[in-house]
Amino acid sequence: MALLQPNDPFPAITITPPDQDPVALPDALQGHFGVVLFFRGAWCPYCNAQLRAFQRAQDTLAERNIRVVALSVDDEATTRELIAKHGLTFAVGHSADARAIVSVYSSGAIGRLVPEDVSGMVRYITEHAAAAS
Repeated sequence: MALLQPNDPFPAITITPPDQDPVALPDALQGHFGVVLFFRGAWCPYCNAQLRAFQRAQDTLAERNIRVVALSVDDEATTRELIAKHGLTFAVGHSADARAIVSVYSSGAIGRLVPEDVSGMVRYITEHAAAAS
């Protein structure tokens, strides 16, 4: 299985949030900057912290045209409980096939993506795109 490299197109993935229609990626993020969080599961304290951080940042991210979706191998009931526990408003999919999903940003507790980094990167991209035109 090949890992994504910079500038590779995002592969087609459908995530299934509990009690919601499936979300087809990357189409659902078309016209937006997108963050796709592949997390280990509800049991992972670092994953929980990351999900809460992205939830707290939803207004700021939306102002920068950034949409967030998340996905794990957890079952539907566990995912439903996780969404309720943290009040998550972005789509969180369940029952991912871990062997079919390849992610390399961080497989440890250190170096996880944080909303501030995403917002800063998008600000940089949009400011430089505006200056170039």
